[in-house]
Amino acid sequence: MSLKKSLLLISIVLIIDQLSKVYIKTHFVLGESVDVLSWFKILFIENSGAAWGAKLSDFLPISESIGKLILTVFRLFAVAGIGYWLYDTIQKNSSRTLILAVSLIFAGALGNIIDSVFYGILFNDSTGEVATLFSNEPYGSLFYGKVVDMLYFPMINTTWPEWVPYLGGNSFRFFEPVFNIADTAISTGVGILLVFNKKAFGKKEEGTRPSEEA
Repeated sequence: MSLKKSLLLISIVLIIDQLSKVYIKTHFVLGESVDVLSWFKILFIENSGAAWGAKLSDFLPISESIGKLILTVFRLFAVAGIGYWLYDTIQKNSSRTLILAVSLIFAGALGNIIDSVFYGILFNDSTGEVATLFSNEPYGSLFYGKVVDMLYFPMINTTWPEWVPYLGGNSFRFFEPVFNIADTAISTGVGILLVFNKKAFGKKEEGTRPSEEA
């Protein structure tokens, strides 16, 4: 897989990811949802923390704002590291499977870091109103943006049988997390590495180096 093809894939993921997020921000109020299918909804939420909404301030004796800044800076270094990993795999003419997976992970990580770094200064608050792009009253500042999530698949929404120990009578919903296109790209890339591990990290492909490809 050449550098050009990798960059094309990354660009496509980023464009779809950011267009979907901007559309949601400028057409939905925070918490608003639309039923697409019985098991698929568009639900607008914002995530200011790490995965599953966790925050560093939940685990460390620091303020929420400091925790958010640390998390965003960490994400920037992580994106830089993944970017170097991608460049290195292409230069070493690694397997197409590995380059594909790393390209998806990089695209997803970059898509979410754009939210974290810039959305706080681009949009006003979505609470109780539809946000405006390039607002004169942004809800945050640089590095303090919130990640936009909207894809929700509550495929199973039921209640645990009464006979189940500890859980009986409690509600059960699958799949609970709300995510976005960038998250999907990351999960797909990681999934490829796990399922096709031997193919991804096997022998290098024969042929011309990426720089020599058309």
